[in-house]
Amino acid sequence: MSAASASPALAACLPPMEHIRAHVRRALDEDVGSGDLTAALLPADQRARAEVVTRESAVLCGQAWLELAFTLIDDRVAVDWLVADGERIQPGDCLCRIEGPMRALLTAERTALNYLQTLSGTATRVRRYADAVAGLSVRILDTRKTLPGLRREQKYAVCCGGCHNHRMGLYDAVLIKENHITAAGSIGAAVAAARTQVPAGVPVEIEVESLAQLEAALAAGVERVLLDNFELADLRRAVALSQGRARLEASGGVGLDQLRAIAETGVDDISVGDLTKSVRAVDLSMRLLADRGN
Repeated sequence: MSAASASPALAACLPPMEHIRAHVRRALDEDVGSGDLTAALLPADQRARAEVVTRESAVLCGQAWLELAFTLIDDRVAVDWLVADGERIQPGDCLCRIEGPMRALLTAERTALNYLQTLSGTATRVRRYADAVAGLSVRILDTRKTLPGLRREQKYAVCCGGCHNHRMGLYDAVLIKENHITAAGSIGAAVAAARTQVPAGVPVEIEVESLAQLEAALAAGVERVLLDNFELADLRRAVALSQGRARLEASGGVGLDQLRAIAETGVDDISVGDLTKSVRAVDLSMRLLADRGN
């Protein structure tokens, strides 16, 4: 990415480039199909310059996806960024300038903006949650409640917004929930099964719905416990009961209105499905500049 690139911390959250490339290629195939009938009406050698601007305040996310949407159509397209992923943007700001063959700019425009608008919308929503607990040590975590097909993209956007990733999917961590406990017979049996079957280094967490279940989880030696739909008073009791023996995560219908109060109970983490499942796209547009080049 040119001019403005993501910080090292965000670069570590960025999906592998081969994943992004394959994802964008599928999105372009979905839109372009056998060819852009409208762009084909333009002269093949006509070049153009354009800029992407925002009509509202937001947090930028999606540079790599936008760039690939253009360069996979035509590698002669160049994108010059004026802001970086994770930065706040204001109405009227120019985010990037794009130059290349006119046909390529117009063919890739919708796919490029779909990515940038959706991921910036996610990062913008996430930043509101991050701002709400500013000054506290609690981590705000995402969940698996992501838009289908956009899991890794939205989890990158969560990092851009200033919050943190939980497990990526069912394959990289164990979260023993109510039905797992029922099937296993007890919290102790479920934890014992995890200890014997889960490879070393894979995180194991168990969901509890009462202080009694928390006591059982702590007795089993679990290192992470999810406190499901606990009232504020019970969250405080849970923190006192745990005494740091396990990392405690509050979860269950968490919204902005109660976020800080939950954080102030002393829990270590708060997981919020709303970070990624209730996203509104940011209002961005690409406009051609009057000077279309040679």
